[in-house]
Amino acid sequence: MILELSGGFPVNLLCEKMGIQRSSFYNWKHTLSHPAERTKALLSNLALFEEYHLRYPSHGYRWLNAKIRLDTGTVMSDPYAHKCCKTLGVKNGAKHYKYKKPGNPFKIYPNLLMTEMQIDRPLQCIVSDMTAFYVKGIYYELALYMDLWNNEILAHALSSRRGDRMTYLSGLDDLIGLKEQYPQYEMILHSDQGAVYASKAFNELLPMYSITRSMSRAGTPTDNAAMESINGWIKAEIFMDFHVTGESPVEQEVAAYITFFNTARPAYSLKYLTPQQYKEAYAPKDFITGVNAGS
Repeated sequence: MILELSGGFPVNLLCEKMGIQRSSFYNWKHTLSHPAERTKALLSNLALFEEYHLRYPSHGYRWLNAKIRLDTGTVMSDPYAHKCCKTLGVKNGAKHYKYKKPGNPFKIYPNLLMTEMQIDRPLQCIVSDMTAFYVKGIYYELALYMDLWNNEILAHALSSRRGDRMTYLSGLDDLIGLKEQYPQYEMILHSDQGAVYASKAFNELLPMYSITRSMSRAGTPTDNAAMESINGWIKAEIFMDFHVTGESPVEQEVAAYITFFNTARPAYSLKYLTPQQYKEAYAPKDFITGVNAGS
């Protein structure tokens, strides 16, 4: 109020009437035009979090903090990131689902994921699933093959034909092509009991490449929880963060997202490294890094 009235009245008089020391008023006025470095940093970081939230609205403060650190090198603690996001009113906009259906114990292939095996290298266990979505009223099915060791999407295939078995088989061909580069590694391929996954065409060649099949129990998506979770994130991010609209070919937009997922998306389960960074840091020396997801 003193600042507003100081244009028409003496500051000495205004301070006297308000019971405020004149030096206190001038100190406060100085901070308005010369904010402390801490205040400047806070304002800068608030702007940074706001920018990244607009780009990736499906994520919360921890992921945004990791992504900012990855992109800019700016290091902030998670409590500080939470403070910034709380100040901005930032919350993740994605809705994710928990699967609780108990399912049926009938098996086609044994569920090897339930043996509490230790996954300690690339290509040890690959999980696969299909997710579906609409773009401009067109139905798409996306088959994914993900390395459970570092969450890297090793192969994918997209089709606008409902129930197109080639969506699964094309991705499988890419995975087999990758596996051929590492004949010394045995691999487990885990999926649900879908018709294509259980088909002879899908499974008959796998033993030739030292690939062992594993399946979830029928009606039990929690047996493939990692892949189910990733599917939820992917659909949220494709539309909320990448704004896939069909203006460009959907195949290209999905391929661009998967490249982002593998190389520029930090993951909580990987201590906020990207799948590519995690592989480069922890893969055995005989493993060649830099494999891109197939299409």
